Amino acid sequence: MKTSDFDYELPEELIAQTPAEPRDHSRLLVYERETKTIRHLHFYDLPALLRPGDLLVRNNTRVLPARLYCRTPHGGKVEVLLLKRLNLTDWEVLVRPGKKARPGDRLIVNEKLSLKINAVAEEGCRRVTFIYDGVFEDLLSEVGEMPLPPYIHEKPEDKERYQTVYAKIDGSAAAPTAGLHFTPELFRRLEEKGVEVADILLHVGLGTFRPVKEEEISEHRMHEEYYRITEEAAEKINRAKREGRRIVAVGTTSVRTLESAADENGFVKAGDGDTDIFIYPGVKIKCVDALITNFHLPKSTLIMLVSAFCGREETLRVYEEAVREKYRFFSFGDACLFL
Repeated sequence: MKTSDFDYELPEELIAQTPAEPRDHSRLLVYERETKTIRHLHFYDLPALLRPGDLLVRNNTRVLPARLYCRTPHGGKVEVLLLKRLNLTDWEVLVRPGKKARPGDRLIVNEKLSLKINAVAEEGCRRVTFIYDGVFEDLLSEVGEMPLPPYIHEKPEDKERYQTVYAKIDGSAAAPTAGLHFTPELFRRLEEKGVEVADILLHVGLGTFRPVKEEEISEHRMHEEYYRITEEAAEKINRAKREGRRIVAVGTTSVRTLESAADENGFVKAGDGDTDIFIYPGVKIKCVDALITNFHLPKSTLIMLVSAFCGREETLRVYEEAVREKYRFFSFGDACLFL
């Protein structure tokens, strides 16, 4: 299967620059896989669409202010994006332009924070050591910027608007955007409906930013991302599976986490580690029964994952319908529910 098989036409004006307010007033396209029918609703309608006993699985990662603007000792300007923490001081980062970040070089953020380039990692990334005076997280919050995707040209006034309301554990370079539509009130209504919630973790890294360059999608290699499923979450997920209740994944990051830890019968094992799982048509989805997600970029690994869930042709039909109906696309855009 070729990367071009996942292309579609998107008018630029449908790329959302600002999120819906309130959060749950974004639109919601509902696709029923069994009947191949499409409905047009709003995200606040979600409790009416889920069943008592459904288990909503969400990624509680929190986005770091991961974009740093540095200078070289010779006055050059360099942008650094934190991708993955390796230990207390060392990180894997993306540097632009890379030619200004050779092993041994030192990049300066300010008088309290700098970093030394240790090595060139895969895909042109760098492994670096941060040198700082004080608490690293506090310094990062002072000087770092939220790493919004390049197609968003307006910074939200409220930094928390690029976080989910349940974000808890720092570590991501991008938000798990399907979760941005939820509000505390919506979770209260879901609880009243009898919908359970389980929190898992995947720190979103370089895979979010990397285009698929290979012509054959099977040759694409995903960047590793850290994930964790607690004993409590695994017990909730496996109990729901045993009882025949649906696992509803909030976002592609939740799907990737669950499928990384699932056995052939869809039961998951508690634990943590790095995953480079790549889900595309032909890869069996074993744990997830329903998916809440945003509209994704053409030819991206994310639209390929959705296509694994409900078929390439039907996914592209859904996207064509969304374009006709002028849904808002990508990180700050509207949502889909695939049942």
